[in-house]
Amino acid sequence: MTGLKLSELVGERMKLYPCSGEINRTVSNPDAVIEKVTEQFRAEATSFSTLDGVSFEFGDKWRFNLRKSNTEPVVRLNVESRSEKELMESKTAVILKIIDV
Repeated sequence: MTGLKLSELVGERMKLYPCSGEINRTVSNPDAVIEKVTEQFRAEATSFSTLDGVSFEFGDKWRFNLRKSNTEPVVRLNVESRSEKELMESKTAVILKIIDV
């Protein structure tokens, strides 16, 4: 027992793994957006998967998943990093810039 509240324990874990939360963007062509993001990041990724949309890992520093909705013209982005909130925020901004063009 640590004597900490659950919210405090969760907060500590969230600091270790900052995440963007799910960011939804309405786009005219979700497949084209996913292809464009894949072209941008595929070469530098240390791991790549198409199991649920596209998932990229970049060593033990950061990762992201981009997937499309099956019912509307929306893509959903989740970005995570390891202990580096600024890295997560900057990578999220880069990916959103590609999506929003």
